[in-house]
Amino acid sequence: MATPSPGYSITYRVSTPASFTASTDLAAVVAERGAALTALDVIESTRGGLVVDVSCDTRGVDHAEEIGGALAALEGVEVQKSSDRTFLLHLGGKLESVSKVTLKNRDDLSRAYTPGVARVCQAIAENPEDARRLTIKRNTVAVVTDGSAVLGLGNIGPEAAMPVMEGKAVLFKQFAGVDAWPVALDTQDTEEIIAVCKAIAPAYGGINLEDISAPRCFEIEARLREELDIPVFHDDQHGTAIVTLAALTNALKVVDKTMGDVRIVISGAGAAGHAIVKLLLAAGAHDVVVCGRDGVLSPAGTHADPHRAWLAEHTNPRGVSGTLKEAVVDADVFIGVSAPNLLDGNDVAAMADESIVFAMSNPDPEVDPVAAGRTAAVIATGRSDYPNQINNVLAFPGFFRGLLDAQCHDITDEMLRAAAEAIAGTLGDDELNPGYIIPSVFDPRVASNVAEAVAATAAAQTASRNGAAEALVGAEAHR
Repeated sequence: MATPSPGYSITYRVSTPASFTASTDLAAVVAERGAALTALDVIESTRGGLVVDVSCDTRGVDHAEEIGGALAALEGVEVQKSSDRTFLLHLGGKLESVSKVTLKNRDDLSRAYTPGVARVCQAIAENPEDARRLTIKRNTVAVVTDGSAVLGLGNIGPEAAMPVMEGKAVLFKQFAGVDAWPVALDTQDTEEIIAVCKAIAPAYGGINLEDISAPRCFEIEARLREELDIPVFHDDQHGTAIVTLAALTNALKVVDKTMGDVRIVISGAGAAGHAIVKLLLAAGAHDVVVCGRDGVLSPAGTHADPHRAWLAEHTNPRGVSGTLKEAVVDADVFIGVSAPNLLDGNDVAAMADESIVFAMSNPDPEVDPVAAGRTAAVIATGRSDYPNQINNVLAFPGFFRGLLDAQCHDITDEMLRAAAEAIAGTLGDDELNPGYIIPSVFDPRVASNVAEAVAATAAAQTASRNGAAEALVGAEAHR
């Protein structure tokens, strides 16, 4: 990891002899060891000494231990304890259930619960569509995982996946006002996951599939979309594809290249890679090469599943072969959704002039952004501590907001492209530069722009279908 990160923020509580330079000596040790000092707070002061909390961003666990040792090595200094601020943030989880109504007296209780609630139940029983109006269903999403493909950590199980799912729920609420709740399943059986999702669907307005490994995720999503009347969105596929297309749209403007003319190499043939390829092709890309663990995918090869076979059939028009390192030679664009440290600075230097590198493996990217930045024109990662963070939070909150507002359960390629255009268009062309190709996840315009674009696209598609149906009925009547 090249630079200190807030994800590895540590607070050391140290006691030190009283002196004029006590605090500056502690700060100097942190700076000398390459960490980023974020706070230095005196907790206690006596005539003989101080107790100080030293907070800093580090490069990782080993780096943090190194800094703790360096502080303890100062004469008269004792490190009383150290606290990992990321773990502190997660104590007790990141979510809670909060009531929207206040129960002050028996009248309130009678309306919110028995006997009054029975009338509402009967109304929904007579007209199930009223559940969207009279329950949380209208604004609630289930974030469903089996823990089989969590971040870049792999198959770590449902319990270990929960911090990520809680985080997704926080983002839904923070950025789009959507209530979401983690549903971590203790099964990795495709049919069982489908059955559970169908069973819980009555309580939710949508399902966000998260961190489910390929190729099972493809079948799970397809079946649920076919069998449920609520939207089903696989964020690792479609959320990633949306933000990638948005970022690439603006990056190409920065380097004055066009989608149809650039050579694109994608590392990763799983869920994210598959969805990115489909959306890029729909957006006008022609020369796309996909690399899996064994190198470039080719139609002549043998492929483990139909999704890799589809990628091989619909990409690589020039018949490129070999390794990822060979494939990126003379490429205009590299997009990584795979694994860390696959490329180095020399590989990026071998790309075309004014190259674009999206190294999105998280938490550690496919290539060191600092090394890539020596020759590439535009660098983006999935990390929040580098410029140009390509983060799904730019897409999924607003996307679901639009679906819920439109009461639409179909998700189409046109909606995905509309969302990407909305994200990219949040920035004006005069704002774009190599360090700013995509809006901040905290830009308040993003979620609303995406929601409006998705809802408008849904409305247009509904009107088109209704018009086609009316025309068909009219033709039949005329006959």
